[in-house]
Amino acid sequence: MKDKSLLNAIIENAIDGIITISDRGIVESINPAACRLFLYDESEVIGHNISMLMPPPDREQHDGYLDSYHRTGKAHIIGIGREVHGLRKDGSVFPFRLAVSKVEYSGRVIYTGFVHDLSKEKEAEERLREYALNLEDQVNDRTRSLKNTIDALEAARLEANQSLEKEKELNQLKTRFVSMASHEFRTPLSAVQLSAVLIERYAAQFDNPNITKHLGKIKNSVQSLTGILNDFLSLERLETGRVEPEYSAFDIVKFSEEVTEEMQLLAKQNQHIIYEHTGINSEVNTDSKILKYCVVNLIGNAIKYSGENTYIEYSTEIRDSQLVLHVKDNGIGIPESDQKHLFEAFFRAHNTGSIPGTGLGLNIVTRYVGLLNGGITFESTVNRGTSFTITLPLKHEDHPDH
Repeated sequence: MKDKSLLNAIIENAIDGIITISDRGIVESINPAACRLFLYDESEVIGHNISMLMPPPDREQHDGYLDSYHRTGKAHIIGIGREVHGLRKDGSVFPFRLAVSKVEYSGRVIYTGFVHDLSKEKEAEERLREYALNLEDQVNDRTRSLKNTIDALEAARLEANQSLEKEKELNQLKTRFVSMASHEFRTPLSAVQLSAVLIERYAAQFDNPNITKHLGKIKNSVQSLTGILNDFLSLERLETGRVEPEYSAFDIVKFSEEVTEEMQLLAKQNQHIIYEHTGINSEVNTDSKILKYCVVNLIGNAIKYSGENTYIEYSTEIRDSQLVLHVKDNGIGIPESDQKHLFEAFFRAHNTGSIPGTGLGLNIVTRYVGLLNGGITFESTVNRGTSFTITLPLKHEDHPDH
């Protein structure tokens, strides 16, 4: 009794399906695993022909197989095992491994079938096959693509060799044009500026505010165009590598006072530029022209993007063998989303509105600072102002690019 209970427990809890049939093919027992596999309840299967679990044509031929085995003793599955297909209650067909054993018990012949579901293995095999086919297609596509790329590269190389000289000529022509245009525009702009100054002087006796206002617009426009031309000329010289720092020793305090005085003339109403120097020593060794462009640009931006009745702080400091320059304003500030693009050419923050500008100044400044082996940083908050810091070495060292 104990052995029978153990056997029943094993069969009931087996992972694979176990089905027993009579010598006439009638199901006598089916374990839970087989019921789950075929989606039948035990009562729906026991007492019925095992062919109910087979799809065509095996369903129609099963009884013939069984009779043939009884007559000839030649087994197709019994004692051998093979892959077959099963039919679920819902009509779906699935693959499984079937092993059948013959048992003679109490004068009867009973056949026991062991069913091992192969659905996952077959799905994996199909995925692997599809992957292999897909991989083969990709290899063929990549091979064709690589061949096309090689052909295209060869054609491009030939075309590049043919157009190289033309490109050099075009670059030289562009350089000459930018240089010529910049210098040629300066002459009429200088004439307009001089004429505006003379008209202002001659019209002083009329004391007409409209004349003064419009002359101011003319001078501001001329100055703006001159600044744009200077930016384009500087950018062209930087692009062509024609800018080489010319180092010399000079007094940074005197230099800064002169720049401050010049820029104060361009300030808005009641804008005040406050300059301060920290440190006993005031002599530095760098390119004064490049440095002046950088400082003038930063102070000019502070004037442009700050309102009337504001202060602009400009300071210099000599410390740890470095020259440190600060320019701070209380203007519109730079939105945080725009700050990462600030030093890119032709970029302008989206809050500049109608304030004129090309977006070249800071790009040129950062490249000039790089030529002097220095660095530039900034901090900014919208509507609370911006602070730029330039740090330069006091001693001249050759730049790696030179």
